Amino acid sequence: MTLIRSEIVGFGHCLPQKVLTNDDLSHMVDTNDEWIRTRTGICTRHISEGETTSDISFKAAQMALKSASMTAQDLDMIIVATVTPDNTTPTVAAKLSKRLEAKYGAICMDISAACSGFVYALTVVDNMIRLGQIKTALVIGAETLSNIVDWTDRNTCVLFGDGAGAAIVRATQGNGTAEDTGILATKLYADGSHYDNLIINGGVSTTRTAGYVTMDGKEVFKFAVNALSQAAETVMEMAGVSSKDVDFVIPHQANIRIIEGVGKKLNLPEEKVIVTVDHHGNTSAASIPLALSENYHAGRLKKGDLVVLTAMGAGFTWGGALVRI
Repeated sequence: MTLIRSEIVGFGHCLPQKVLTNDDLSHMVDTNDEWIRTRTGICTRHISEGETTSDISFKAAQMALKSASMTAQDLDMIIVATVTPDNTTPTVAAKLSKRLEAKYGAICMDISAACSGFVYALTVVDNMIRLGQIKTALVIGAETLSNIVDWTDRNTCVLFGDGAGAAIVRATQGNGTAEDTGILATKLYADGSHYDNLIINGGVSTTRTAGYVTMDGKEVFKFAVNALSQAAETVMEMAGVSSKDVDFVIPHQANIRIIEGVGKKLNLPEEKVIVTVDHHGNTSAASIPLALSENYHAGRLKKGDLVVLTAMGAGFTWGGALVRI
């Protein structure tokens, strides 16, 4: 049986030049390198200095297009997952359309699902490709979280970083089996009863300010390992594969303890669990595409690899995708 699949054919990423170390943070709040590393696994993170979300998205997009041997004229859609847009409206995607010189009529939209944003965006694109509405899309996860971090709150300011990751997704043909190249399965979830457990405490219709990230760390941690594992297990089951078939899992990069917990629940050896939180921090919607692009261009991820993507974020939202690179 021949069917339409969505294939990822290019990867790109961008990290701001400024690197903020744990020692740097120790001069800003009451913390130290050992405290941060042992609790989060984070050593450094990149911080934007005058660079907007669209600026770093643009560089990631250029890299992804070059990786795919395409131009913006090939794009039918640009979708950006972010909670830190340049403006409330228009979208970051619209600004990128202009800067990249995308073709007339290419669909532009932003999607807000916090740390699950890239998986949500990838699912939207996958379904539109399967329905025949588009053939090629640019999918980006990008954040400048440093703009919404309270730098006096040591419980949150040590966690977050800035960055952007991009993927070029295009229609291809498959046989409908797990041996196909491309996106084999996706699954999304949400539970709004956890709305207040992880929140940016501002908004246009409430405070008229951007606000700052606040969270109940214990509740987030307790929910995250099970949610991330559930989403991963579901997409593997949907595609008819097991964890033994998987080459790598890329969980959302929030906390090393959560990442390790997911690996154990999925019975995966440490070398199959990709970790970038140590040098990226938590970059929300950017964390998975950053890890994808960084590891692909470094040669760790190769064509034919079976990769599980799983993410969980504010809302709570969570979801998974199974992809053969």
